Amino acid sequence: LAIGEEARRMLGRTPGNITAIRPLRDGVISNYDITERLLHHFLKKVVGTHVFFKPRVVVCVPSGVTEVEKRSVIDATEEAGARHTYLIEEPIAAAIGAGIDIAEPRGNMVLDIGGGTSDIALISLGGAVLSTSIKIAGDKFDEDMRKKHNLLIGERTAEEMKIRIGSAYPRKEQLFIDVKGRNLISGLPQTIVVSSNEMIDALEEPLKAILESVRSMFERTPPELASDVAENGICITGGGALLYGIDKFIAEHTKVPCYIAEDPISCVAIGTGKVLESIDDFTRGAVYDYRRGEYYLDS
Repeated sequence: LAIGEEARRMLGRTPGNITAIRPLRDGVISNYDITERLLHHFLKKVVGTHVFFKPRVVVCVPSGVTEVEKRSVIDATEEAGARHTYLIEEPIAAAIGAGIDIAEPRGNMVLDIGGGTSDIALISLGGAVLSTSIKIAGDKFDEDMRKKHNLLIGERTAEEMKIRIGSAYPRKEQLFIDVKGRNLISGLPQTIVVSSNEMIDALEEPLKAILESVRSMFERTPPELASDVAENGICITGGGALLYGIDKFIAEHTKVPCYIAEDPISCVAIGTGKVLESIDDFTRGAVYDYRRGEYYLDS
């Protein structure tokens, strides 16, 4: 019935004979058939009605995906109409989209906080020296906010709260928002006022988990690259980078400067587009060809 933004508006509001589905969760495919149809829809928008034209496609995947998950991404994309599919890790694509020259022999750390996963990578000479992925990101932020006040609210309401008053660091002036939902004790509709400082408490657990992943990455970082990161700073991308004060929060706890990319929410998409435009120019180790079972450049 609907795909994309039109379908998102239906979340939590569908009658019994209609189901609103999110076929991608935690950075991987949760519903193969619907994912294939979703990809087919977007590929059709790109190539139109050209039956014989099949495009090359680059797909971003989280750093920690398994071989089985990679295979399902390749199969779904090629069933949807792709001629050849390449995989690239999200933090590498995010770094390219943020304008970082990944080919230089310098260490750059990227923290990409998406919807299902947060990916952290230490990039040098065109590839990821170290990378890790945790299934704590924007969706987990929404979930933790829903648990906070004994008030049952929908996914869209939780996301709106996060966007409007979500904070990782205290604001100079508190913001407030009226939240409507169902009281879990009485079972009746209720409206409460939530402040931005309360949001800091609600998001404490997922933010600590992301911070611990950054710290553990530094523990494994070679000293030369660690000095580069201390000089260049940590680049934060993804929708989670828009959470107020996330750069201050991480910088304060790691003592390493942090900055938010110019267009954080689109960095991964922009970087993937750049890779596809000049796939031959990217250094060995950036793009993965599953059919050959190796990191390779298309000739």
